[in-house]
Amino acid sequence: MKIATWNVNSVNARLDTVLQWFREAAPDVACLQEIKCVDEKFPREAFEALGYNVAVHGQKTYNGVALLSKTPLEDVRSGLPGEDGHADGAEDHARYIEAVVSGPTPVRVASIYLPNGNPIGTDKFAYKLRWMDRLAGHARQLLALEEPLVLAGDYNVIPEAEDVYDPAAWASDALFQPQSRGAFRALKWLGFTDAYMSSDGSPAGYTFWDYQAGAWPKNHGIRIDHLLLSPQAADRLAGVAIHSDVRGREKPSDHVPVMAELAI
Repeated sequence: MKIATWNVNSVNARLDTVLQWFREAAPDVACLQEIKCVDEKFPREAFEALGYNVAVHGQKTYNGVALLSKTPLEDVRSGLPGEDGHADGAEDHARYIEAVVSGPTPVRVASIYLPNGNPIGTDKFAYKLRWMDRLAGHARQLLALEEPLVLAGDYNVIPEAEDVYDPAAWASDALFQPQSRGAFRALKWLGFTDAYMSSDGSPAGYTFWDYQAGAWPKNHGIRIDHLLLSPQAADRLAGVAIHSDVRGREKPSDHVPVMAELAI
């Protein structure tokens, strides 16, 4: 089973590029983030024509996540449990969708778009850390099910210095703060495996290049798109590929797909 994660940075604006990659890579399951549309505006028919079942948790103009699967999606959950209605709008952010991918060995998969958190020292950064705490609480409950589980998405966290072209350049960014990185480590320490680090782990396995300052041709990238695997999924990990060539295509997202293969 090939499971991919991709922040597409507006699915409708980049639909041709996204569909081209789907036809080439043929993921069995895809977790999309930042689709930037309400459910009704998601191009469902285009993906159904390629053989995918679709579940969407959308939002107008911002955020939005989706799950696409070649087999039916069951037990679909939209929204991260514990969203608490703070004035920062936490309850209105479409950032999490989860479902069980049916098959001989069912796999629970979540598509995650974690808050950016910039600028640090503001409510946005506090919201990011609260959101990560809620994610950890929910993940702990999911691990107790002892089933293959993949938490995939744009985590907006650079885990280590090796995951950024110039650590000093990101020292004041929310993605590289000790609190953000610590919360990501705490999530992994619950019992998750970072699929890329387990399968490859080479430095400069970047998944994002900014549109500004020639980041892509200079390879000034960062690794912020991750697939975290429960022990039952990690035991089946056969490999991980970062499809970095997609960043050089026409009208690209600033992120690229990352795809893990499980021996299911």
